[in-house]
Amino acid sequence: MILLEDVFRVDRLDPDGKKFDKATRIEARSERFDMFMHLDVNSEVYPIKEGQKFTMALATTLNLDGTPDTGYYTPGGKKSIADKYEYIMHGKLYKISEEDPGKAKSSTKGVKAEIYVSYGGLLMMLRGDPSNLHKFDLDQRLFLCIRKL
Repeated sequence: MILLEDVFRVDRLDPDGKKFDKATRIEARSERFDMFMHLDVNSEVYPIKEGQKFTMALATTLNLDGTPDTGYYTPGGKKSIADKYEYIMHGKLYKISEEDPGKAKSSTKGVKAEIYVSYGGLLMMLRGDPSNLHKFDLDQRLFLCIRKL
């Protein structure tokens, strides 16, 4: 179900300048896994400020029992992971890469992995230690769930 969950702090908004009226690019760093993230959010629906903290989870399904998502929204009283969050996006992981800035083949200390997810044009890049990103697969469907702290 939940592949990654951590608390992030927003370091900067729109680091490359404002590109769209209704979207903001967040530059944030996580507390537990020391991950770096660029994330586009619909700022009209979910405004977020510099310095703000939020919990972010990436899940393969919103069903509490872990059953796969059908792809259809069914209103009703069924409880889900979404009940614990304020902002949810559904997207697809389209790129996984690994970089070694030191090019030190004998040590994995400098190696960083990156995953890229598109949420209908709003993009996310998450970079960190490969051991924290090993559960992700190319073309995987993911729910991004956020709740401000």
